[in-house]
Amino acid sequence: MSKVEHRGFGSPDEVRSFEKGKAEIVKINGGVVGRFTLEPGWKWSKHVKPIAKTDWCEAPHFQYLASGRLHVVMSDGREMDMQAGDVSYLPAGHDAWVVWNEPAVLVDWAGATHYAEK
Repeated sequence: MSKVEHRGFGSPDEVRSFEKGKAEIVKINGGVVGRFTLEPGWKWSKHVKPIAKTDWCEAPHFQYLASGRLHVVMSDGREMDMQAGDVSYLPAGHDAWVVWNEPAVLVDWAGATHYAEK
């Protein structure tokens, strides 16, 4: 029988802060779930790229946008707008930024393991 686990973002295992944002990391059952809070004006290529040291975000994301809005550009030129309530999968090779004047809060089940890790 599998072990039952219960965790919350009220006491994350790790908080990775970066300019205009933070990633709260919860480790559970051998996996990692991240909650990203991104402030108005946040842009991956401006605020996380210097940490990642890659041209595009190489973390694949399977995520739920709990609040706010994001614009995403893929390295192949495809673009999309996301709003609160959307679920998305983004493969490696993208940039994104907060649209409008409210924070974007995402819950990510795939790309949090090394996101914004210094």
